[in-house]
Amino acid sequence: MAVDDDRDAAIVSPVKGRRSPELGPVGLLVACQPDLDTLCRQYRLDPRQATALLMSRVYPAKGSAPPGFTLCGPVMGAPYAVMVLESLIAWGLRRVLFFGWCGAISPRVAIGDIILPTHALIDEGTSRHYGASQDRPARPANRLLADTRAALARKGLAFHEGAIWTTDAIYRETPAKLRHFRERQAIGVEMELSALFTVARFRGVAAGAILVVSDELASLTWRPGFRDPLFTAARKAVCEVLSTLCPIL
Repeated sequence: MAVDDDRDAAIVSPVKGRRSPELGPVGLLVACQPDLDTLCRQYRLDPRQATALLMSRVYPAKGSAPPGFTLCGPVMGAPYAVMVLESLIAWGLRRVLFFGWCGAISPRVAIGDIILPTHALIDEGTSRHYGASQDRPARPANRLLADTRAALARKGLAFHEGAIWTTDAIYRETPAKLRHFRERQAIGVEMELSALFTVARFRGVAAGAILVVSDELASLTWRPGFRDPLFTAARKAVCEVLSTLCPIL
């Protein structure tokens, strides 16, 4: 049965309410609370001055943050990340970087490595509601991809570029699925990216991403690295890169 995907036909749409903050054009969407805490300290943002957005917090530009910059998080999973992004766009966001963690599914990628996603393979259910097909990868904005690549290079950081597999079901990352997406050249797996890229394109805004590898699955045995010093150091390095990158986006 054919369904009308007209973007104006939605019954419920994201809105800017009377108490919604006025956001500038640039935003950083952070998946995990520890990194959000690091960035709050880095930008000297007071958590008490944040605005609640669902289960996340929004920090408009204050402290040492660049003008027009917004920090938001945490987010987890495609449906929830999209709900947050939709609201941020309605409140004024036009360019967004996503910072998250991923599992390595390529043997050449290890815990603590940094990944610059060039595209995301859709294995989640949110993107199809925005007109995406699982046959076509979701992609970041070319300019944000180039700017992020340059920022990582200026810091002298090694990083991988490649495809990311985005799934809804972390406990259904089976050997067959892993092999399938590795054959499609995916080097990592996570839960938000393809939906964020898809919705950004649908809404006419620019999106990009940086990921840090938190665990490994390439051997078909799970190897967690959440307490690995290499993982901690990589996240700190990415936060430093973001502090130089966001002001020029």
